[in-house]
Amino acid sequence: MKAVFGGKAFLAGSSYGGRQASLLAASDPSVAEGLLLLSYPLHPPGKPSQLRIIHFPELRVPSLFVSGTKDSFATIQELAAAIELIPARTELVPVDGASHGLSKAGSAASIATRIKDKFLEFFC
Repeated sequence: MKAVFGGKAFLAGSSYGGRQASLLAASDPSVAEGLLLLSYPLHPPGKPSQLRIIHFPELRVPSLFVSGTKDSFATIQELAAAIELIPARTELVPVDGASHGLSKAGSAASIATRIKDKFLEFFC
């Protein structure tokens, strides 16, 4: 999803959508001022050697990652190590107790508010 905020365009996506947004931004940094990546699928569940990060060194836009601490597609530690490959500014926001869909960690409204607040803090 592409959104405009404060005159700036951002790409956002959850899971595969976030992966696609990051691939697009890596190939053409002019498409967005930044990325909001929810539950980035770092690797298939149970297959941590199959990392989906070959494009990370090409990412030149600020990238905010939000991931659950119980996400089967990436542990917080795996994701933290992977985003170090990104030369642009990054931040990882762990959601305690959340699974891949960011569920089981509180109400949808409270998670959405936390993401919104982190987005504003990171990009504004």
